[in-house]
Amino acid sequence: MFNALEVVTTVIIGVMVGVEFSVAFVMNPILNALPEDSGQLGHAHGGRMLGAVMPVWYIGSLVLVAVWAIAGWRHHGTGLVVTAGALLMLSVIMSILLLVPINNRNKTWTPDNRPADWKQQMNRWERFHYVRVAVIIAAFALLVAALT
Repeated sequence: MFNALEVVTTVIIGVMVGVEFSVAFVMNPILNALPEDSGQLGHAHGGRMLGAVMPVWYIGSLVLVAVWAIAGWRHHGTGLVVTAGALLMLSVIMSILLLVPINNRNKTWTPDNRPADWKQQMNRWERFHYVRVAVIIAAFALLVAALT
C-alpha cells in the first residue's frame, strides 16, 4: 500500500509538472505569437480553465506528499519527501500571493475591457510562473530520488 502511495503521488505530481512546463514553454509562446486580440483571449481562456483545475491539483499534491511523509516517517528518503513537501508549499504560497491575483484579473479581460498595461501584467505572471515551474520540478526530482 505504501509503494502505491509513492507511485501515485509521484505520477500525479509529474503530470502536474508537465502541464505547468508546457504552459511556460509551449502554450505561452504560441499564444504570445498570435495577433494581439487572439493571444489575449487565449490567455484569458487558459486562465479560466487552468485556474479552476490547478488549485485542486496543487493542494491535492501537497496532501499526498504529507501523507507519504507521515506514513513513511521511518523509511529511507523521508527527508527528501519532507523537502519536496516544503517546495510544494512554497509553490502554493507563490501561487496565492503572486500568480492568482494576476490570473484573476486576466481571466476577465476582453479586447474591450483589458487595461493598458495588460502585456506587462502577463509578462510579470510569466516570470513568476517560470520560478514556480523550477520549484515544482525540484520537488518532483526529490520525490523521484526518494523512490530509489
